[in-house]
Order: sequence, then C-alpha cells, then structure tokens
Amino acid sequence: MEKIRNFWDTLTINNKIKVFTISVLLAMLAALLFIVWIVRLFMVDFNDIMEDNANSGEIVTAISNEIDTFDNYIHSTNPQNSKELDKAVLLTKDAVYRIPLNYKSLGEEKFARLQALQMAYESYAGKRNQVIADYQSDKLYVDTLYDVYSMQDYLLKYAQVYGDVVMLEGNKSYKELAPIVLSMPFMAAALGIILFLGVLQISRMMNKTLMEPVIKLAAASRNIASNNFFIDDIVVDNRDELGELVTAFNKMKFTTGEYIKALEEKREALDQLHAQEMETLQIEKQLETMNLELLKSQINPHFLFNTLNVIAGMANLEDAGTTEQMIEALSSLFRYNLKNQEKEVLLSQELKIAGDYMYLQKMRFGSRVEYEVNCEVDEDSVIVPTFTFQPLIENAMIHGISPKVEGGKISVVIRQSGDKLMIAISDTGIGIDSERLEKIRQQLSGGEDTIMDENVVGIGLGNINRRIKAMYPDGRLLIDSVRGQGTTISVSIPLQGSRKDNQK
Repeated sequence: MEKIRNFWDTLTINNKIKVFTISVLLAMLAALLFIVWIVRLFMVDFNDIMEDNANSGEIVTAISNEIDTFDNYIHSTNPQNSKELDKAVLLTKDAVYRIPLNYKSLGEEKFARLQALQMAYESYAGKRNQVIADYQSDKLYVDTLYDVYSMQDYLLKYAQVYGDVVMLEGNKSYKELAPIVLSMPFMAAALGIILFLGVLQISRMMNKTLMEPVIKLAAASRNIASNNFFIDDIVVDNRDELGELVTAFNKMKFTTGEYIKALEEKREALDQLHAQEMETLQIEKQLETMNLELLKSQINPHFLFNTLNVIAGMANLEDAGTTEQMIEALSSLFRYNLKNQEKEVLLSQELKIAGDYMYLQKMRFGSRVEYEVNCEVDEDSVIVPTFTFQPLIENAMIHGISPKVEGGKISVVIRQSGDKLMIAISDTGIGIDSERLEKIRQQLSGGEDTIMDENVVGIGLGNINRRIKAMYPDGRLLIDSVRGQGTTISVSIPLQGSRKDNQK
C-alpha cells in the first residue's frame, strides 16, 4: 500500500484523473455486464413466459368479446352494433393467428392445442359469416343461429384449454429459473462490495491530494462571492499544478475584487435602464388598452338597430311585406338581447321574443315547423326570468326539429299550480338517448356553483339552470326525452306578479 501511495504522489493531476476515471469505468463495466446478464435472463426467458400468457389471455378475451358483440348484433336493431361486431371479429382473428403455428418453438402440447383452436375457429368463422349474411337478408333460421352459439362455446373452451397449457408450461419454466433469480441479490451484493471498496480507496487518495486544496480554494471563493476580498492567502503543501493555481489565485484576488466591483456598478446601471424600459413599455401598453376601449365605446349598438330599420323601410317601399316583417322580428330580437338589463321581465315580453324567433324559423323551414303557445295565466301580469324562453326554444329547434327531414312541432304550455308557475317547452324532434339524458340530468341536478360540461349540457340550458337556482331557492328545471319521439323541458318557479301589480 505504501508503494501505491508513493506512486500516486509522483503522478500529475492529469494522470491521477485518468487513473481514477479508468478505475470507475472498469467498475461500471463490471456492473454493466452483470446487469446485461440479468436483463437477458428477464427479457428473454421471463419475457417469453409473460408474452405467451398474455397472448393466450388475449385469445380468451377476444373470443368472449366477440360472443357478446355477436349476441348484441343479433338481438338489436342499432346499426352501431354492426361496426362493433366487425371490430370484434378482426380482434379475434388477430389474436388467434398472432402466434405462429411452429412445432419447434411451441412444443408438442401447445402446438396440438393451438392447431385445434385455429381449425375450430376456421369452421366457426364460416358458419358465423353465413349467419350474418342470412340475418341481413332476413333469412336467418333459429337452428343455424344456435349452431353458431354452440360453436362459440366449443371455441371458448379450446381457447381456455390452450391458455391452461401455456400457463402450466410457463410455471414449469419459472420454477427452473427461480433458483437463479433468488441468488441474484447475493451475487449483486458481493460484486457491489468489491467494486465499492476499490473505488473508495482511490477516492481517498484523490481527496488527499486534490480535494483538500480545492476545498480551501472554494472557501476562499465563497468569501470573495460575499464581497470580502481582504482574506488571508491560501497556504498548501502541493508542488504540482494545484500549488501553482493557489499562488496565482492569491495574486489575482485583489485584482479580481476590483473587477467584480466594476461589474457590479455596471449591472446596477443596466438594471436602472431596464426598469426605465419596462416602465415605458407598460405606459405604451396602457395607452393601447385605452385606445382599444375608446374604439369600443365608439361602436354604438343603435347603429345596428337603425340599419335594420332602414332596411325594413326600404322593404316597405318595395312592397316586400314578408322581408319587412322578418327584419323587424330580427331587430326586435337584437334589441331585446343587447339592451335588456333586467333579471325579470313580463311573460308577454318573453313570449313576444320567442314568437319573433319562431317566425324567422318558420320563414326558413316553411311548413316543416309548427309552433303553438297555450298560456293559462295573464301574460301581462306575470313576470319570469329574462332570456328563458328563446334559448330553450332555440335548443328545441336546433337539436330536436332541425335534424328531422319531416320537421316537427314546438309547443309551449304555461299554467299555474298552486303558488308555482309551470312552464313546459316540448318538441317532437329526434329526442335524446337514455345514456346522454342521464348525463344531462346529473349535470343539471348540481348546485349553483357546479361547473357544467358545455359539451354535455350546452351553454344555453346550463346558463338558464344556474340562473333559476340562483334566483329562486325552490326553482327547478327538469328534462324528459324519448329517443325518436321528442324532448320536454319543464321549469317550475314561484308565481310572481309584475312590480306594478305588486304596488297595486
């Protein structure tokens, strides 16, 4: 050991680093070779076992899925089930034929089971395709269908038997590899101890001749970083490059302090300049914002209404009565939506705007659309939340009636039930399927602060539901729908008279 230390002291820093680097690389190489051996054991042997188990499990899963999908297809009129069946058939075929039928790689038992499974699948596939063709042409016989069901049961049993065989052989292979796996921690520990002791000894010598001078230099550097340049000179016994470095460091210490001081003064000047530039940019941004707000304030909504009135006047002069009425209805809608700031309005105002909207829709769709209002209360004395009817009727029009080629009818029924005002807006549109309807109901049943998914509920319906809950503690909004028959939105709020009526 003494000879090793003497040899180490005669080396230059560069050679010391090379020796240390080579020793670390050798240790890493030994560890890497050990890891490669372990990875090969797991990646090749254990991976084959896991892959065989996974493939056999996918076969069973795919066949089970195809059986369920086939049954849904036969007993349902939903066209989507046909696509699901095609997808399930492809997945089953891929799973069954994914494993090559190779006697050498599979072995006698797995080869025989897989061959039987593939032959059974070929027979089943032909019978299945025949049943699907007969079903599509309305010539399906019950006997043929039950033959397919029976073949599906046998096919699933073949797959399960193949999976059992794969599992048994995998367990056998695993037991053979288990002793090697159990000994790995001990081998890894022994190799790690040997490598650690070797690298530790070299590290100690590196620390003695290299790290101690460097630590002193680092401590002096920290003092200098704290603007303390008046520290004692560093003293070391090194006669190598580190000794020369310490001498140069001591000479440059005060010069470096002056240089850093000059840099600090320059930095402060730059910071002040940067702050001034940022302040200038902020002022420019505020000016741009003020200019934008000024531009917005110059856009008067009356311009839109006056323009529509001018167009309506021109239509009147040209004897285009229908055009004039449509423009007046559109102008009324814009004026109501943009200028009405009240939370509640007379029922007659809401019905008027809803009527204007449906008039425009009837001009668009003609006889395809029917609109009916049955109001059993005094619409000129009852108040309702603003923007309630038109968004709900628009939803019924867009999502219910419009998709139907033959069109449909929208009905509004308003009646009194005790101290409640009951509003029902119904359409004979395409309706909503039960799954989506349940999601919408769950969203609507949340509290006032519930964050609603606009893709599920929609902006208009969600907004009305939140406003009703916020304005009336006992207010409710319910939705009922049947796919292919239509949808009904029911609103229940307290029956209230207008402010004028209340004063009376």
